[in-house]
Amino acid sequence: MNHRILVIDDNAAIHEDIRKILARPKADSGSLADEEALLFGQSAEPTQSASFEIDSALQGQEGLDLVCKGLEAERPYALAFVDVRMPPGWDGVETISRIWRIYPELQVVICTAYSDYSWDDITRQFGQSDSVLILKKPFDNIEVLQMAHALTKKWFLTQQAKSQLLNLDQIVSARTEQLEVANKRLTGEITERRQAENQLRLSEERFAKAFRSSPVPMSIQSIENYQYLDVNDSYLEMTGYGREELMGKSSLQLNLWPDPTARKVLLDQLAHGKSLRNVEAKIRTKDGQEKLTLLSAELTTLANQPFALISENDISQRLELESQLRQAQKMEAVGHLAAGVAHDFRNILTVIQGHAGVRLLNPGLDPKTADSLKQINDSVERASKLTQQLLAFSRRQIMRLEVVDLNDLLRHLSDMLARLIGEHIALQYEFGEHLPCAEVDVCSIEQVILNMAVNARDAMPQGGSLVIGTSAVEISPEYASHHAEATEGQFLCVTVADTGCGMDEQTKSRLFEPFFTTKEVGKGTGMGLATAYGLIKQHKGWIEAESHVGKGSKFKIYLPTTSKKVKPKEKTQTAPQQAVGGKETILVVEDEELVREFVASFLRECGYNVRLARNGVEALNVWRRHSSEIDLLLTDVVMPEKISGIELADRLRNEKPELKVLFTSGYSLELMEEHFRTRAECNFLPKPYAPTKLKELIRTCLDK
Repeated sequence: MNHRILVIDDNAAIHEDIRKILARPKADSGSLADEEALLFGQSAEPTQSASFEIDSALQGQEGLDLVCKGLEAERPYALAFVDVRMPPGWDGVETISRIWRIYPELQVVICTAYSDYSWDDITRQFGQSDSVLILKKPFDNIEVLQMAHALTKKWFLTQQAKSQLLNLDQIVSARTEQLEVANKRLTGEITERRQAENQLRLSEERFAKAFRSSPVPMSIQSIENYQYLDVNDSYLEMTGYGREELMGKSSLQLNLWPDPTARKVLLDQLAHGKSLRNVEAKIRTKDGQEKLTLLSAELTTLANQPFALISENDISQRLELESQLRQAQKMEAVGHLAAGVAHDFRNILTVIQGHAGVRLLNPGLDPKTADSLKQINDSVERASKLTQQLLAFSRRQIMRLEVVDLNDLLRHLSDMLARLIGEHIALQYEFGEHLPCAEVDVCSIEQVILNMAVNARDAMPQGGSLVIGTSAVEISPEYASHHAEATEGQFLCVTVADTGCGMDEQTKSRLFEPFFTTKEVGKGTGMGLATAYGLIKQHKGWIEAESHVGKGSKFKIYLPTTSKKVKPKEKTQTAPQQAVGGKETILVVEDEELVREFVASFLRECGYNVRLARNGVEALNVWRRHSSEIDLLLTDVVMPEKISGIELADRLRNEKPELKVLFTSGYSLELMEEHFRTRAECNFLPKPYAPTKLKELIRTCLDK
């Protein structure tokens, strides 16, 4: 039983009155027991009256707080006596409403001496509720006792009923759960029984479907005589045979094993219970082609006979693509090396050519010295061309793109090609009609064709024929997936085919490497095809080579098409500039010491005042001291100390906008920053350069 009662009244005397009535019950409580028996229809039994636990609150908010604390402590009140008028603050009706929001099970006696609310008003406020009674003041002690006993007993019975209902719900839920488990078990047993009946059929259907539709070539062969029991479509596609050609025959009869001994060893291992996983094996197709496969096999039994379930994944194509990828990566690595070598080589050539060129300007040279210097200069020119070829291979040279008709370009080359290959070789053209245009560097494409024509000529010392053709091709995704360097889309294809001696596979694998040649010493540099490879790659195309020993060679050059149209060429004439010196001051910034010393010496001989710096940091220091007198900045583009020539020039021109700038570099303009290459006024002198060229360009910059 719960005998906790809360009294909410602003009159402290009421609290005392209720406490006297309920907290200290009279010794003679027989009449109270009689009343209780009369109220609940039970026989009166002699019991000891309960002692109630009384708590008091003077205002509604205080009462609500006590109710909350009781609930938190798990000692709730069973009954509350609430006064109607409790100024200031909430009245009794509002207090009850707020309490019931959090504790609707509380029994309530409304105490009032006034008719503030009618029963209809209370009904509208609380709804029809059996948890509230009204007690008129002044109240009778017996009436208070009756209400206290009756309502606390009602609270107890309500809680007991709730507990019984909860227990009943739990019992029902537990029983329901047991029934559900039993039902699931029964259903599962029925399902398992049905599955057991259909398992064999479904298993066979699934295996047959997976076997037939598998992209991996699969076969079922007898261990005893190697006869085929079944094969899937992928196996037929790989071998080139029809199903009727294989069924009932053995792989030995059909000569499908290039190495029967090795194949038999594998199947014998399988017959002894050893599974095979990704073992390299060869198989011969119907047309005699041998393919490398990864063989996996399991032993199985059908109709009490041992059979091998064999899957053979054809990896020939994958190995070919891996080989092409390794070749492309090797060429890319060699290209990076070539670009680096070309840059350093250009600095060396600049010094050699510069000093030789300066001495050649001396009119008093004796003929023997002059001839030696000219040979040095000519050698530098040849070395410079070799450097240019290295840059072409590594795709680091400048291209001047223009829209052309490839047929017209090749026609213009016809006379030169005929003289180049000689009369003992027949030159033929097979031009496609209505070809789209290509956007190319004309000089580069001419160089590619000439290099290939020279190689074809050297491959036909006894004569033959050279056929050059053009066509438009559509590269499909499937074709691109089989050729590592190919790209899907619309391309122009230029074929160069000869009837020469051809090449073996080892030669073909190194065909485009720089300095690789099969010619005699002194007959070739090994840069022809390497240069062609780099130039075509720079055009976002690629080259494919087909060749067999004794059957000639065919090269296919693929170039992207363009929707642009050919523009008529404008003839321009430029008057040659005279190389003269001057008295201006030039700031030379160069990290290569020999180049820096040569340039400084030469410019001083031309009459210029020269200030020197090894890098951008030194150049800034020189500028701070002599900025007013410096007229031109001659700077290398790529330098150490984290300040490039481009950044240095921008800093100095921000301070002095009229400053002239001339850039120089051993790197190609192609490697420079994008905003540098697209500047409207960019004076650039590539290394190596002749002294006269340097002198001319400096004068041109200063006179602008």
